[in-house]
Amino acid sequence: MDTPTLPPRSRAALAAGATARWGSRVTGRGAGSTIGGRVALSLDPSLLRRLADGRRVVVVTGTNGKTTTTRMLAAALATLGPVATNSEGANMAGGLVTALAAAADAPIAVLEVDELHLPRIAEALQPAVIVLLNVSRDQLDRVGETHQIERQLRAMLARHPHTLVVANCDDVLAASAAYDCARVQWVAAGEGWAGDSVSCPRSGEVIVCEPGHWHSRGAPLQRPKPHWWTDNEALHGPDGWRAPLRPALPGEVNRGNAALAIAAAVAMGADPVAATQAVTLVSEVAGRYRKVRLGEHTARILLAKNPAGWQQALTLLDPAAAGCVIAVNGREADGQDLSWLWDVDFSPMVTRTVIACGERRADLAVRLTYADLPHACGSDVIAAIRACPPGPVEVLANYSAFVQINRLLQRVHG
Repeated sequence: MDTPTLPPRSRAALAAGATARWGSRVTGRGAGSTIGGRVALSLDPSLLRRLADGRRVVVVTGTNGKTTTTRMLAAALATLGPVATNSEGANMAGGLVTALAAAADAPIAVLEVDELHLPRIAEALQPAVIVLLNVSRDQLDRVGETHQIERQLRAMLARHPHTLVVANCDDVLAASAAYDCARVQWVAAGEGWAGDSVSCPRSGEVIVCEPGHWHSRGAPLQRPKPHWWTDNEALHGPDGWRAPLRPALPGEVNRGNAALAIAAAVAMGADPVAATQAVTLVSEVAGRYRKVRLGEHTARILLAKNPAGWQQALTLLDPAAAGCVIAVNGREADGQDLSWLWDVDFSPMVTRTVIACGERRADLAVRLTYADLPHACGSDVIAAIRACPPGPVEVLANYSAFVQINRLLQRVHG
């Protein structure tokens, strides 16, 4: 699709959006992807549908792992040709408009979409494939209860019977949302927060978990048999297919993300070997897992936004890292209710030097005190990193703190 073929109103909307995006960048307010798209959509509400028309669209949604899986999937599908994607994670309608307009000629689009906005956005995108990662608690003051989100996703999928769904069969809520779909590929991608799936979303009865299986006591709902799964060395697929899987990104959670991305890429026509090789080369995702040298310290930046994300991030801590800096804000993008901090098990940080930073470091310090975890508080993340023992330092941050830290490190490195 070529943007000059758009009607005059749409072209004018894109031009206005580009101006807003430029203004955001030059004033240092941000990359401008979201505001540029919002301005464009305010002038032409049909713009998202027009930009998606004629493309094969893959949507990635869920509570955790969207940006990473989208980056992996875009790399896998790039083996087929140009791909439009919102690689920086702007996952609402405005960010999608910006991503599609930036790659107007790309026949394939891989788009991360916020799970709360997907039911409406899917009507405009008409995706060929939807990748459903997981459903867990997130930003308590502005995100719905998990069973409500599952019902919304299930209803949305029912309205798109021709869409292929690639879903995580290890996550109870994701599996329930996709359970009735006629076209589904199940992937054993792991479920990192079982505490959010103790009751069946359909009957309210207890979910019984066993090694490698789960089922509901009150509804005909159980773990589907996976078409794709991983072991310590390889990815396994349909018809006995197998290939080594050694992602550059750390942790079991990213092996699961990789499996989902490869399954979706193959469903879109990618060669499974080429897709697997492309996915394993992804080593950084919008600043996540980035390593920065600061004198005697090497800081690695990890993003965690909710209990499931924090618990997964804590499994990635480098045993050689004697220092941890934790930065927590409470802005709109983070959720102002930080009571979820009490659901995070901080014990993996025992024996390390821990420094609490961020705008809500006092709230974090109280939680760490009750966890019997010795710590200090600091207002300057760079100073906190330098106060840790020499060597590797793990820096964990929620969303807006993560953005601030990456900007700060960018300035420090000139």
